[in-house]
Amino acid sequence: MLTYSFADLGSDSLYEHLYKCIKNDILNGVLAIGEKLPSKRNFAKNLNISTITVENAYAQLMAEGYIYSLPKKGYFVADISTSLLENTVTGISFSKPVENPPADFPANRETYFADFVSNSISPDNFPFSIWAKIIREVISEESQALMTNPPAGGIPELRSAIAQYLFQFRGMKVDPAQIIIGAGTEYLYGLLIQLFGNDNTFAVEDPGYRKIAQIYNSHQAQCLHIPLDNYGVALSALEESGADIIHISPSHHYPTGIVTPISRRYELLGWASKSPSRYIIEDDYDCEFRLQGKPIPSLQSIDVMEKVIYINTFSKSLASTIRISYMVLPHHLLERFYRQLGFYSCTVSNFEQYTLARFISHGYFEKHINRTRNFYKTQRDTLLNCIKNSPLASRSTIMEEDAGLHFLLKLDTSLSDEDLIEKAKQAGLHIACLSKYYYKPEQKIQHTLVMNYSGLDPDKIPEAVKRLSECIC
Repeated sequence: MLTYSFADLGSDSLYEHLYKCIKNDILNGVLAIGEKLPSKRNFAKNLNISTITVENAYAQLMAEGYIYSLPKKGYFVADISTSLLENTVTGISFSKPVENPPADFPANRETYFADFVSNSISPDNFPFSIWAKIIREVISEESQALMTNPPAGGIPELRSAIAQYLFQFRGMKVDPAQIIIGAGTEYLYGLLIQLFGNDNTFAVEDPGYRKIAQIYNSHQAQCLHIPLDNYGVALSALEESGADIIHISPSHHYPTGIVTPISRRYELLGWASKSPSRYIIEDDYDCEFRLQGKPIPSLQSIDVMEKVIYINTFSKSLASTIRISYMVLPHHLLERFYRQLGFYSCTVSNFEQYTLARFISHGYFEKHINRTRNFYKTQRDTLLNCIKNSPLASRSTIMEEDAGLHFLLKLDTSLSDEDLIEKAKQAGLHIACLSKYYYKPEQKIQHTLVMNYSGLDPDKIPEAVKRLSECIC
């Protein structure tokens, strides 16, 4: 029976400590591939902790792909292929990726009774009073700095605040100098295309957020669409494609909700290591909103070869109208960036940068995320409970509901996706089907809704589910 000491927890909770102990034993080969882990009840009894503590630790390990379960048999150690770490050249630094917004919104979206497509945020969830307080402080105390042109990468105060945040909440060791601030991830994509050049081939996920490919194409960059399997981007298809740079969202794929397990992440890093021109753009667009267990560690945090460019945005965590995003470049790409593109001015005003820097460094951002996460968890639970207590329950399957601000609803219906969308529209509902996110028609999965719930009016959820049920049942 496995035994671990809980004498020195530090700031970790019991389940976090147990999760780390088991993960370390897996990474170090103490626990062999395929080895069966103790049952939750026996393990809890042996360690003198609660069963729920063991359950939460196992759930986090499963979410990250370190272990897997078999019905009525238990939990087993997964093959994570850690040999990649043993054969790589010592790296210098780290990097990170991108943002998101879901597909097309109708111009007259206010005519819908309920919108399951929009990622808009209620004004009630934005910390206006605190934001206004910080604005007054910045005007009073930073008047000279507000009139000084910022460096191309952004003001040092904001980059330092973001670096500290990434270390505390994403486990990423990032030099503030590696961070480049930009007005939205779409602008940052354009910078990366210029940095790498049009002679490189970019690739995106299929299905995926369609605007990403549109941006690459609008810059005359060759863009390929790589199919997914159950674990994320299909490695064989990626190898065959001849792509140089792959743009992915491994911690929570949009729209399928797939979380790429640790074994596939190492395989992706292995793919990138085979050529100097290969890189991975990691889009971490809604990492703050994992509603069960710990946040999934970023791909950048296990990259020792400087092959990952990390991009994130404040559009999801604060508001879609706050156009502040950032990317983390590896050191060697950072040098190239300033050499080739350092003439660009930072596209985010000093005013916004100083305000956001204080919002993060003074702890307001952490409090806001905690409050918002609780709100969205309640929002999600209300929606799921309404579905489970409606006629939809017997005609649908809920999938990937534990991370991000959307989940999938697979329907048992003979209606085509087009007819379903039209019928829902007539009922005052705006819905999107998974099939619309595919580039290759032959791969489309029918009868599955992508259920965004961030923009829903909580009071309208029961009636919205009732109307959706009437469209299906």
